[in-house]
Amino acid sequence: MSDRMSEEGFIDVPGGKVWYTRLTEDGGNGTPLVVLHGGPGNTHGALKFALGALANERPVIFYDQLGSGNSERPTDVSLWKTDRFIDELVCIREALGLAEIHVLGHSWGTMLAASYLIERKPEGVRSVIFSSPCLSSALWKQDADRLIAQLPDDVQQTIVLHEEQGTTDSEAYQAAMKVYYDRHVLRLDPVPEIVKLSRPKGNKEVYMTMWGPSEFCPTGNLKHYDVTPQLHEITIPSLFLCGRYDEATPEATQHYQSLVPGADFHVFEESSHMSYMEETDEYLQEVRQFLHKVEG
Repeated sequence: MSDRMSEEGFIDVPGGKVWYTRLTEDGGNGTPLVVLHGGPGNTHGALKFALGALANERPVIFYDQLGSGNSERPTDVSLWKTDRFIDELVCIREALGLAEIHVLGHSWGTMLAASYLIERKPEGVRSVIFSSPCLSSALWKQDADRLIAQLPDDVQQTIVLHEEQGTTDSEAYQAAMKVYYDRHVLRLDPVPEIVKLSRPKGNKEVYMTMWGPSEFCPTGNLKHYDVTPQLHEITIPSLFLCGRYDEATPEATQHYQSLVPGADFHVFEESSHMSYMEETDEYLQEVRQFLHKVEG
């Protein structure tokens, strides 16, 4: 759109500099929305492509977490901890003067959002959207095992073999991963150009350190992540979203929703994990309706 403006720059955070962009449009005067991308180690690219349209109602802030995308890529692996990513978010709010915000996290971004809300009890967060959430790694792994059991036998055997042997970087394991991802991560064929362009900008080392070799094999420092006992502490308006075929399964997502007082829940019937790409119009509609309701 011709009247959409994009401001971008770098913000000092613990460990380096983080790149951000703030999208605004004339008349978009609602409370700003801060978007937390997944991974860990992915980028803002596909989210901005889909959710940039929300700028006609409010400023939308996207950023690449330290280590990935347009942000600096330090090599110190001790930086890849949830607490540091929370500190990063705190710095971004301060630097951009974001006294009041809505937060939307996708996948790992929901872990970041939940931990930020529960551990820091920040002021000025008007609502939170958990898009394809992982709020218990154990529950995620349990669901992943169930989804893997529905794959062809040879794919299942390949996954088990290479995880046991520690050869998850093999071509065979990558091919088996693709079968799972095509069902439960992104069901679009062909893969959208923005997704292809974003992938090489991610950081596998961040992903391996914090999560593991694949979506269904948590071995990193998030392996025991579980905030379900604290979810009742989130008392701001909350919306839980997922796809019918999502690796963040509807059952798990609804379970999380049931633990947050008064939270809303929606399933995108034609989507997996990247519902914002798979059913963009409906995704935008759900987010807009929720934010309108919060803002009264």
